This record gives sequence, structure tokens and C-alpha cells, in this order.
Amino acid sequence: MANVEKVSVALTAEMAAMMRQAVESGEYASASEVVREALRDWKFRRAQRDQIIAELGRQWDAGIASGLATEGNEAFSRVRARLDAKLSGHRPA
Repeated sequence: MANVEKVSVALTAEMAAMMRQAVESGEYASASEVVREALRDWKFRRAQRDQIIAELGRQWDAGIASGLATEGNEAFSRVRARLDAKLSGHRPA
């Protein structure tokens, strides 16, 4: 493995036991593999979080750009009135 840097990490007793068990069961070849996978998962989750935050920002901006908010009951009344007008024009005689 090229460009490997050794670091020391302090774990709780429970985390260390989980890591040892994963290695002893054959799921991983070494504690280093366990840590590398954990870091890859952490990196992936951080990237997902960043994407979600960016999307929320885009949606926020779109909401602001869409104009002033309308009170819910007022908006539903306008929609209902338009639907009623459409339906009344299409009712059989």
C-alpha cells in the first residue's frame, strides 16, 4: 500500500472489542481495514450531507424567488373557486 501514514487512535473499550471481533471473525483482515472502511463510509456520508445542504439552499432560493407567500386558507379558497367555476361550466344540463 503506497503512501501509508501510521496514526494512533484512541477507541472506547466497546469500539476496540467490536473491531477485534470483526477481524477475528474473518470479516476483515486487519484493524486497519476496519478503520479504512469506517473512514470511507464517513467520507461518503459527509458528501451526501453536503449535497443535501446544497439542494436545500437551491430550494430555499427558489422559494424566495417565487414571490410572497400566501396564507393557506386564502390560497385554497382561490383554487376551490377556480375548480368550482370549471366544473360548473362542464356539468350536463
